[in-house]
Amino acid sequence: MKRAELASMIDHTVLGPTTTAADVDRVVREAVEAGMNVCLPPCYVEGVAADPPADLTVATVIGFPHGQDDPEIKREAGSTAWKDGADELDVVLNIGRLKAGDHDAVTDELAAVVASVPIPVKVIIETALLSDEEKHRACEAAVDADADMVKTSTGFADADPRGATVEDVERMADYLPVKASGGISDYETAMAMVEAGAERIGASRGLAVLDGAPE
Repeated sequence: MKRAELASMIDHTVLGPTTTAADVDRVVREAVEAGMNVCLPPCYVEGVAADPPADLTVATVIGFPHGQDDPEIKREAGSTAWKDGADELDVVLNIGRLKAGDHDAVTDELAAVVASVPIPVKVIIETALLSDEEKHRACEAAVDADADMVKTSTGFADADPRGATVEDVERMADYLPVKASGGISDYETAMAMVEAGAERIGASRGLAVLDGAPE
């Protein structure tokens, strides 16, 4: 895959707890120059969207990184992010409730976010913390909630920070388009995810990923 095509699939990401406005400015500049999208903390969306670079897709995160916000807080956060100018939302599902088998609560929460905004919603299922059976149930909840995509990871699962795997992307692609995220730092890894069925790549090292791509 050539550089320009791959760049359009990458959400160049800056979501760490120490993220500053200067970090966001750098990531936006890099994304614009390379033709990537960005994924930013919610507190910076309005500032970027107030004077957005042409054709830049701005994603932000909701319930990040653990998914344990009250459902109403998630819904309001999603609506606020859209009003601030976000083009897409990456929402962390409630992992504890999923593990407890409360499918209705998980689905209803996600559906409320989806219904509150007219923009695409990706559901982060945090694959590193789930069994294979739980991954299937998480994807089913995303489908039932009418989400647009499923995403592998936040990149902040301390218990197992491996992030995206080819096997998980293949499994998730049976349900919805997939954003592979977590641990993708070079072209070869990104292409393995694409070949497994990923349609988007989340990466804090987006430029490093593109460095290996042919022109």
